[in-house]
Amino acid sequence: MSLDLTAARARFPALADGFAYFDNAGGSLVLRDVVERISEYLLTTSVQTGASYVHSVRASERLAASRASIARFVNAARPEEIVLGPTTSMMMRLLATSMAARFSPGDEVIVTNFDHESNIGPWHILERQGVVIKVWSIEKETFAVDLDALRTLMTPRTRLVAVTHASNILGTINPVAEIAKIVHAGGALLAVDAVAYAPHRAVDVQASGADFYAFSFYKTYGPHFAVLWGKHDQLLELDSQYHYFYGRDKVPTKLEPGNANYELAWGCTGIVDYFDELGGGTGDRAAIERAFAAVTAHEAVLGERLLSYLRDRNDVRIIGDRHAPTATRVPTIAFKVDGRRSDEIVRAVDKDRIGIRFGDFHSRRLVEDLGLSDGAGIVRVSMVHYNTVEEVDRLVLSLDRALTA
Repeated sequence: MSLDLTAARARFPALADGFAYFDNAGGSLVLRDVVERISEYLLTTSVQTGASYVHSVRASERLAASRASIARFVNAARPEEIVLGPTTSMMMRLLATSMAARFSPGDEVIVTNFDHESNIGPWHILERQGVVIKVWSIEKETFAVDLDALRTLMTPRTRLVAVTHASNILGTINPVAEIAKIVHAGGALLAVDAVAYAPHRAVDVQASGADFYAFSFYKTYGPHFAVLWGKHDQLLELDSQYHYFYGRDKVPTKLEPGNANYELAWGCTGIVDYFDELGGGTGDRAAIERAFAAVTAHEAVLGERLLSYLRDRNDVRIIGDRHAPTATRVPTIAFKVDGRRSDEIVRAVDKDRIGIRFGDFHSRRLVEDLGLSDGAGIVRVSMVHYNTVEEVDRLVLSLDRALTA
């Protein structure tokens, strides 16, 4: 099925102002449905869960329904595998803290140089207790991920590998299921940051092979809120981050200190229902997969439209795949212009009511390793399904004026 772009755009009120939003990897626009559900919850159901009176029962039911809805969205085996919290950075820090007691001095954790800091920094904290941190790097010229390099890094002391599902700079979709096989064959666990992947593809945590998997809803058309999924048996093994009477079996609430944000959880059901409607409204997993298939096809057109312009310029270096194959790339496109500061280019585009961005995007280790941190870093254009070909053409004209000035 094809994407009904007019219907999709109508669900995002911010698009009515005519501004072209291409900073979506920093934070997407929010669905009207999400805002309305948050507002309705606060005005009618803003009570504590767990009591016997009718309003509390309703709040408890809505929180349970929210977990079940999000579980369907990510294809979790059960709602109890859904841990809710503020951001992916916080969820990964919570995960590292909850796992800390399982590591001994000399144990190893492998992180990458191509991830967002949210899935690197929390694991470095374990160095304080003698854990060895190893770095899996990409090839600097081709930006390719080398699975053999991962195999070489792994030893019998490797306990965990942390990797991104898609780079928020390169746009590359990494072969997480293949990585999981390598990691598990070595007796280790896999923690995946999917922040840059979830807005573009149907998340399937079971097919990913990961043990832990996290992303933020504020980059997936919702509020500042996040989800950490974990295999149920792995969540049971994590140390509680809540009160002492929240024991081992109290999953997932032992990992939600202070309780989940109920209204944001309820609001996020609007994201799931939106994609269900885009996929035919059948209320099953297949609808979500159909919706994202349509999203993928549309986004590939957008990505190639911009990449074809950038490829034709001799003064532009594209940071990542120079084409837009749907299997291995999302339309997050970064580039560097010879002899030009990235901030000057972005500010010139600002004048045309088009939002793009410059910097390192919290993937500082990658930008520094690639030698791209000078001149205000790189320029990034990040598109999602509600963007149009016409908006991309506006951007191309704006960039052309900025680069030839």
